[in-house]
Amino acid sequence: MNPRVKNIQTKNLSDDWYILNKVNFDYKMSDGLWINQNREVYNKGNGAAILLYNKNDRKVILTKQFRMPTYLNGHKDGMMIEVPAGLLDGDLPEKCIKKETLEETGYVIEEVKKIMELYSSPGAVSEKITYFIAAYTPQMKQTKGGGIEDEAEDIEVLEVDFDIAIEMIYSGKITDVKTVVLLQYALIQKLF
Repeated sequence: MNPRVKNIQTKNLSDDWYILNKVNFDYKMSDGLWINQNREVYNKGNGAAILLYNKNDRKVILTKQFRMPTYLNGHKDGMMIEVPAGLLDGDLPEKCIKKETLEETGYVIEEVKKIMELYSSPGAVSEKITYFIAAYTPQMKQTKGGGIEDEAEDIEVLEVDFDIAIEMIYSGKITDVKTVVLLQYALIQKLF
């Protein structure tokens, strides 16, 4: 534990879709002075994300779905192009991402490679995402995908040329950090 943090007190502000807490604590500054601080921490649980790639065809699988927070923040139609991802909900990251891949895209993947764990917005959100990559072939497609109806998911599955996906980052068509991280990883690692 960090000896520069003490007297942590948490007050729940909301527990509807996810958890929002107000946290009061004492923090020892670099100069030795203790100060009291308040922070709101949004806890939606940890997640996993994956880039499905087909090296032979130079394609990647992406999804497209409506995201209300982006819409409220000025995204034209709220439709986000993303890699498959989901919350762990008590599962290990590898199990979660295989399940989410099937639910969202219809692809059954057996082997995944973990590449990193990152906090997306550590100033306010506690979520840590485990990032994976996996090769896919057309034969791995078992269902149409599209998400879980009971969760009101309405996901479009996209098979996109890798070079076009990279261009979509720079043109502003892909603005999701998980997707940018994984596409940039593929570019740097020369997966294609």
